[in-house]
Amino acid sequence: MSATTLNSTSISVHQASAPLVAHLIAQAAPLGCAVTTHETGATLIDAGIQVKGGLEAGRLIAEICMGGLAEVRLQAQSSFAHWPLSVQVSAKQPVIACLGSQYAGWALSHDKFFSLGSGPARAMAQREDIFKTLKYVDRADQTVLVLETDRIPPSEVIAKVARDTGLAANQLTFILTPTRSIAGALQVTARVLEVALHKCHTLHFDLSSIVDGIGVAPVPTPSPDFITGMGRTNDAILFGGFVQLWVATEDDLAAQLAQQLPSSASKDYGRPFAEVFKAVNMDFYQIDPMLFSPAKVSVCNLNSGRTFFAGQFNEALLNQSFGA
Repeated sequence: MSATTLNSTSISVHQASAPLVAHLIAQAAPLGCAVTTHETGATLIDAGIQVKGGLEAGRLIAEICMGGLAEVRLQAQSSFAHWPLSVQVSAKQPVIACLGSQYAGWALSHDKFFSLGSGPARAMAQREDIFKTLKYVDRADQTVLVLETDRIPPSEVIAKVARDTGLAANQLTFILTPTRSIAGALQVTARVLEVALHKCHTLHFDLSSIVDGIGVAPVPTPSPDFITGMGRTNDAILFGGFVQLWVATEDDLAAQLAQQLPSSASKDYGRPFAEVFKAVNMDFYQIDPMLFSPAKVSVCNLNSGRTFFAGQFNEALLNQSFGA
């Protein structure tokens, strides 16, 4: 059973994602994943640490990250000569799916372990300030958290998640997705729509005005080097990502949003993300937050019927980042 509150609606990321988690567990071997039980009793799904993972696993994990409220699919596109494979993301409830579930905003650490958590457990734990804006809470008797990591989480981290969600460890499932795996790289690239919505939040745009959205980005080749691989997943969005938003607002606000949304509006734009990251001694908080956004956007205002465009693709930087 689960219960949700968001302006008196009833939308549960746990209820919607539970069948996807069950499918991932049942089909773990064909999907290139492995399921084990942690010493704490928590369920661990390895999607690229000791196993290979794969595109379908990454696609499914991306839908789990979005609380089962989205469709993630692979498709061919003609925007880039060398990178025809792309991931397309659309959501039934984009604000809840992206910001209430998919956003990797829960920082978990102990000793040398650090990872960012994404998925339905965030809506239960309420550990992030963004939930004060969303006013979204979800409860269930089982929960799932996706971690961007190449290590098994220590017992202390699992205990913290159990404590913050109010569940026992054996009611928790952790999906482990290193960016050096195909599944890990895909599920991060599938954040193209979420990145745009989070920037809307950063820009203080009224999230209740966002009616719908869709995003697409080229799928990068993973790299065994963490910084290179992490950089490629960011660059897929920064230089090759496209997002279209449907909003209900005033034209001047829609036009302003379109101009501010693209990554090229940032002072840190112009180099592969790995170079930017190294230049600030690998401190994310020293990077301009306006950089984290898609390359190109269109904002469709339902109140007027007008559409506003901004940004551009940068295939040269995409090729440089992806190792062409």
